[in-house]
Amino acid sequence: MKEKVFFENSSGIKLCGILSNPKAEKEKPIVILCHGFFRSKDSKTYVELEKILNEKGLSTLRFDFFGHGESEGKFEEVTTSEAADDVLSAIKFLKESGYGKIGLMGSSFGGMASIIAASKVNDLYVLALKSPVSDYSSIFQIHQEGQEFKEIKEKGYTYLTDIEGKERKLNISFFIDAQKVNAYEAAKNIKIPTLIVHGDKDDSVPIQQSRRTASLMGNCRLEVIEGADHGYSIEEHFQKMLDLISRFIVERSQELDEDRD
Repeated sequence: MKEKVFFENSSGIKLCGILSNPKAEKEKPIVILCHGFFRSKDSKTYVELEKILNEKGLSTLRFDFFGHGESEGKFEEVTTSEAADDVLSAIKFLKESGYGKIGLMGSSFGGMASIIAASKVNDLYVLALKSPVSDYSSIFQIHQEGQEFKEIKEKGYTYLTDIEGKERKLNISFFIDAQKVNAYEAAKNIKIPTLIVHGDKDDSVPIQQSRRTASLMGNCRLEVIEGADHGYSIEEHFQKMLDLISRFIVERSQELDEDRD
């Protein structure tokens, strides 16, 4: 069973998701799939993970963040804090729908949002991260006294190029928020089984960020895919990433079932 669902974040913004419940059993584990910047719930990684996990009997919810895909909100108003709130709202939606065993998977921007969200709840059973951002300030090299920040501050916005080569407006609020959000501190509060997969040729999010994040978590394994870039553009790397993440989630889910038995 697969259906399009809508739920609201804490600001009343309507978010859109695809709920796929292969056995329609809410006592079984369900995994929330969180996409990256400029991406959507319908991007290849999340559609493929949905298929793999559903075949293993796991339910999934892949959804669009604020300002992305079919969800409400203007992209230019996106912030990491907003995204973390969206993840928490997705968790709340599933709990109110009767799901009790909830896992989380996030990629890049969605990975950072997932780290922040996971640090604020204590009943998730698994966390899987694909090339997560942990510190946007260092990526954009934005500092309060830096020239780039001053130029953005004067205009109140800047433009970034999306995956299709189009320029997208992004307000200064994103960069101000990035200086306040600390995924490294959040990571210290996460004790659930966690997997981070990161390519060592990632020129968008330095692998050093994941090395540091993994070291701060209480129960985390870092898997480095040699030669992989941020988008896992080589099919072999993409398939290895999918295999590592799906196997980890399935194994943790099976452990839940064994504990219940």
